[in-house]
Amino acid sequence: MIFSPVISWAAAGPPPGSAAAAKARLLLLDSLGCALAGLRHPRVAAYATAIQHAFPGDVALAGARLAPGAAAAVLAAATCWDEANEGLASAHGRPALPVAPLALVARARGGDPGQALAAFALGYEVAARAGQAWRIKPGMHVDGSWHSLGAAACAAALAGLDQAGISRAVRLASCQVPFSLYAPIAAGMDGRNSYASHAALLGVMAAAGAAAGMDAPEGGFAEGRRIALGHEAEAQVTPPGEWLLEAAYLKPFAGVRHAHYGAAAAIELRGRGVAPAGRITLSTYAEALRYAGNRAPTAAIAAQFSLTWAVAAALVQGDLGPAAYTDEALADPELRALEAAIELREDTALTEAGKRGATLTIGDASATITGVTGDPDRPMSEAEAVAKFRRFATPTLGEAATTAAIAALLHDQPAKDLFG
Repeated sequence: MIFSPVISWAAAGPPPGSAAAAKARLLLLDSLGCALAGLRHPRVAAYATAIQHAFPGDVALAGARLAPGAAAAVLAAATCWDEANEGLASAHGRPALPVAPLALVARARGGDPGQALAAFALGYEVAARAGQAWRIKPGMHVDGSWHSLGAAACAAALAGLDQAGISRAVRLASCQVPFSLYAPIAAGMDGRNSYASHAALLGVMAAAGAAAGMDAPEGGFAEGRRIALGHEAEAQVTPPGEWLLEAAYLKPFAGVRHAHYGAAAAIELRGRGVAPAGRITLSTYAEALRYAGNRAPTAAIAAQFSLTWAVAAALVQGDLGPAAYTDEALADPELRALEAAIELREDTALTEAGKRGATLTIGDASATITGVTGDPDRPMSEAEAVAKFRRFATPTLGEAATTAAIAALLHDQPAKDLFG
């Protein structure tokens, strides 16, 4: 696959005032909100402090002062910490994950809003098409792999490279795509969250190499697909001209999307005054049961892939946000007992129809959810995205700074204190 045509088309960013430009702004806002929530976790703050030793700089983040690339790396890890950030179905992953942090750091350091938005959109479009092509094997994980091409494009654009230079950066990244494993998630460990950091740093390094004149073969990405993944056929990806970021989904809740239907059903029953007592059963489609069937999770990464934890947290907290995955929540005896009491069943009708949804039954009461915000037919509105941002960001920034961040990313106002 050759990325130069995509770069030539997308380098200037989406037209001002277009639907694509508006969606790019929402994706940046949502990524920042998820990152700010992630920065509240002690492990993320410790990560920022630790990486400061190798990459000191002028970006204030979680008590550390980091070089721009390192700040983007920490933000990338923070963004996915609560599993609440965006995704693109056709890419089977999250193109913005290491790309948005680079643009956000540029804005926080006084960078031009238009340049940052265009660089982000360019990086997203490159990453999205790389994701369409880089179909992984069982046992692998998408994070940190093909994302690095988008990070390279974004970093190169932010550095002021022309289209030829941006293409060199992407070629450099294409020849060293990381081979990420699912193993940490399977073991209930949070090392997966460092994968996005790797992609951000690789993007910065590739951009620097391109700026210095380094280059790599145009066919490197195709050769990588063949050697690492066994793909002999040419990749089929969306051609230039369509802004894939418009198809990105924003998640209303934290945690894997498979769990959102059960969480929404739990919130509905809670709103109707149904107490979580007696027999509790969640019926959902087979893929959700396979992918998110973790029971009795003791780590956030395992809880984020647990249908029963999502339902229990939503019943107790009335939401499924970052608070569901704190150490305090995971140790809460009420939550743990409730999670253990929930039965899981397959809804064969949903499975056979290839549809998503869930039915939660508590005693004689039940709630059926056939769709949630963020589904293809229910895109999150700007008002909903702003409301989610306030939920996620305010505990870190406070009300005034949260409002200022919204103005900065949606209306190009000065971006001061974006990271608290």
